[in-house]
Amino acid sequence: MPAPNAREWPGPIATITLFAEDLEATRAFYREVFGLPVVFEDPDSAVFRFGSMLVNLLRISAAPELVSPAPVASPAAGVRSVFTLEVDDVDATWAELARRGAQLLNGPLDRPWGVRTASFRDPAGHIWEIAH
Repeated sequence: MPAPNAREWPGPIATITLFAEDLEATRAFYREVFGLPVVFEDPDSAVFRFGSMLVNLLRISAAPELVSPAPVASPAAGVRSVFTLEVDDVDATWAELARRGAQLLNGPLDRPWGVRTASFRDPAGHIWEIAH
């Protein structure tokens, strides 16, 4: 139980850090496909705001400092996460994302659990899904 006036535990996720082999291409993808401005950048990172959460793209050569002694995996190791963005119209949003350069992995399709989705991959190999 948190102390009085302490933050609720667990609180909302504030930042997700994603490793990128080609930071420049991944930054450009986020600016073009998501239409977001960079809110912070330095030679090793670029940060974007998704609602109240930050997504920090970090050059993979800087990743060991954050996760050592755990190893940093390459995109060839396989997909281990999916980031989902809620949208009002999956088909219309997908058409706009494709116009901006995203390449469809799957969908739009109706999932058995009652959600319509479409998925795409960023240049660093991270999977993004739009859903309604």
